[in-house]
Amino acid sequence: MVAARHERTPSDEVLDFLLSQPTPEQIIHLRASDWAQERLRYLLDGSRENTLNDAERAELEAYLQLDNLVARLKIRAHEKLAGRT
Repeated sequence: MVAARHERTPSDEVLDFLLSQPTPEQIIHLRASDWAQERLRYLLDGSRENTLNDAERAELEAYLQLDNLVARLKIRAHEKLAGRT
């Protein structure tokens, strides 16, 4: 039996990062990989031009939700470093 190939996603990147037990400083400096940034640029351009198919629109929505989660993580990391948690 051949195992199905699993494409890495930005969510996979964030999950792997969180499993590494990052410090607050590392969370603050978390950035999307080059390929993830390029994919997001493609999806945002397609959204502006109204050329995305349903799957691409769903992918873009998932990226935006993930971006919101990472932004909230960074806020919490800043708070932790400032001694507010």
